[in-house]
Amino acid sequence: MDTAATPVRVALVAAPWPIFNRPSIQLAALRGFLEREGHFQVALHHPYLQVARTIGIDLYGPIAQSGWAGEALFAALLFPQKQAEARRLFGKSLPTAIRPRADFDRLLGGLQGCLDHWQEGLDLEGCRLLGFSVCFHQLLASLYLARRIKTANPDLPVVFGGSSCSGATGVSLAENFAEIDFVIDGEGEEPLLALCRYLGGEHDRLPAQVHQARGDGKGQRLTAPPLRQTDFSDLPYPDYAPYIKEMATTFAEQAFLPVLPVEFSRGCWWNRCAFCNLNLQWQGYRAKSAARMAAEVFTLAARHQSLQFTFTDNALPPREAESFFREMAASGMDLDFFAELRAITLPKRLHGYRDGGLHTVQVGIEALSNSLLQKMGKGQTVMQCIAMIKMCSEIGIELEGNLLTDFPGSSENEIETTLTNLDFLLPFKPLQAASFFLGHGSPMQCRPGDFAIKAVLPHRKNRHLFPASLLRSLTLLINGYRGDRRRQQKLWQPVRAKVKAWQRFHNQRRGSRHSPLHFQDGRDFLLIRQELPEGAPLRHRLRGASRAIYLYCHRPRRIDAILRHCPGVSELALRDFLAMMHQKRLMFLENDLALALAVQRYYIG
Repeated sequence: MDTAATPVRVALVAAPWPIFNRPSIQLAALRGFLEREGHFQVALHHPYLQVARTIGIDLYGPIAQSGWAGEALFAALLFPQKQAEARRLFGKSLPTAIRPRADFDRLLGGLQGCLDHWQEGLDLEGCRLLGFSVCFHQLLASLYLARRIKTANPDLPVVFGGSSCSGATGVSLAENFAEIDFVIDGEGEEPLLALCRYLGGEHDRLPAQVHQARGDGKGQRLTAPPLRQTDFSDLPYPDYAPYIKEMATTFAEQAFLPVLPVEFSRGCWWNRCAFCNLNLQWQGYRAKSAARMAAEVFTLAARHQSLQFTFTDNALPPREAESFFREMAASGMDLDFFAELRAITLPKRLHGYRDGGLHTVQVGIEALSNSLLQKMGKGQTVMQCIAMIKMCSEIGIELEGNLLTDFPGSSENEIETTLTNLDFLLPFKPLQAASFFLGHGSPMQCRPGDFAIKAVLPHRKNRHLFPASLLRSLTLLINGYRGDRRRQQKLWQPVRAKVKAWQRFHNQRRGSRHSPLHFQDGRDFLLIRQELPEGAPLRHRLRGASRAIYLYCHRPRRIDAILRHCPGVSELALRDFLAMMHQKRLMFLENDLALALAVQRYYIG
């Protein structure tokens, strides 16, 4: 490529439905990399901003969070024969309170008009490649936009990449959709650069990570060797300037501060969860250094005048994150971070994270039965899950988490254990019940017989989105299965009902400054106030050794450690006291571990 010539123009698109106040880190990272590595001019496009403005952010948010509702809208545009089924799925996928304001046909018309206007303003003159970053619930929107643009620009090569295009899924997309010319499998930086150079005539072969579709609809994988792994720590900072500019224009009268995505690590250092397929595109696990991550955050904060950040990691690297948040705390900046953590995070480490600005976390709880957690490969216990939930409430970190329902092979005893353990979580922010789906490429999909799965099928919701003939030849990331699915749905119904009751309990007490279960310490006595769904609050008073034991168990403590801490208490008396406190739901017991549940600080609800 002649570096003295006109720059090679590339356009990258992030289709709906990302969270509207977050730029696409995929587009921003690819732009920075391409323009550093070669003579490229990369234009970024975020049509989801125009969609959010057109339909209103009060509707865009719930549709984006649903996922299936957004896919249903674009299924109706992409496959008109599926419109009636897509309309039904759309309605069922939204919260009940939103449905009266979400008229499917009106939204379809708004989407078409909005995207007509967006496409009219799309400058593709001299563009050599159009790329779509396809992640969660962006597939049908990306296909629809690619088809429109390809119809108007038939000679413009189109490439798909992202987490929804990994492995066999990406190959099947290229083989079934004529608007796709190339699919990148895995990390995008080096393969996209190689593809650009291939199209520019610098290379005569494509790397193994790039799948090329033929005109006859058959896939072809060329035999060039795989590219080297991207030097993750040496990547340029993501370039969010195009999004900021587009945001300011689109929402000129409704200015908002964006939340900036940042990437500390790729992959997952645990990577053993049986249901997970989130790491298919990553080549192992690696993380940036704390110093590099800190420099990136400081640069982005100064460049874009924003203090809100969200980590895209599947799980933060524990030790490097500890150093990073220590530097954030020392900076004197009032930073605000979101991150995903595992439930086994150490208390001292979590306190350090909080001091450095980690205010909201997504924790992989998933189950409240130890045997279920073991089946899922979570590497954690119920005690660790409950301790993490309590600790976050206590120190002022808002915790978001899911309870995975309808898990294949769940026993009646595991359901009963889950229902019992939910009682101990009543004082804390409710989890969300998330129905199990079979992820393509997950250990469960690869070894279905180990999980009471007899056959892998298209997910029932995908049957409402894709024509049957097409669905038979597609490999999608979300699958259904044949096995004990109906039995599991029936078994888990009481759990779903209990989670809803838990959520109602907290909704009814919105605005309260205290946790439903909190204590006040009087030095030689302890007062505990306990709210329950029914009746007046209960009050408990602990004195002497009882107070000392309760305060000592603010973290999970073993029986032998408690006896050493309170040498005047016999083991029999201790076990009787702990059993009584467990029965009253003031403490949680698991084997020889005890945890006090009341918190002293104000509740974050």
